[in-house]
Amino acid sequence: MDLDQRFEEIDRRLAALENARTPRDIPAAAGDDDFWALNRLQSDLAVDGVANGGVLFTGSVRLPTEEQYGWQMAFTTDTLLDGDIAEAAESLVALGNPVRLRLLREILGGRRTAAELTELDGLGTSGQIYHHLRQLSAAGWLHAAGRGRYAVPGGRVVPLLIALATTRR
Repeated sequence: MDLDQRFEEIDRRLAALENARTPRDIPAAAGDDDFWALNRLQSDLAVDGVANGGVLFTGSVRLPTEEQYGWQMAFTTDTLLDGDIAEAAESLVALGNPVRLRLLREILGGRRTAAELTELDGLGTSGQIYHHLRQLSAAGWLHAAGRGRYAVPGGRVVPLLIALATTRR
């Protein structure tokens, strides 16, 4: 079974779990193995003969707006270490500002227009807010959804939450 087929199988299984249970009801796996995802990734990488390993990110999210997103991505270690560092830095820099993170949180929470965002306290002037929105858009964390509305692209919702999760200790 190639990598694409394995990802399709994981997608199918995740969809079945989402339809059958709420997220807190999902068991770790048969045998109550706390590292079921890690064990599966290691097994898959061993089959492919990847010597340096890899990482797998996945998530199933329901936002306060009732929008739902499911996402997964796997990378080999070599792919990540050999990737474009400048592009990665630009993306991380865009997230490295508390005002930008708050803007993203507000947009995920349903405040989508520039007018709604400029009404919030502590975010600065409308010019400063537009500057931050442009920075986030340039890095791919936002896109203009028309008529002064902004949205986090569907494929970036779970990665954004993963980026936030990496800051937790």
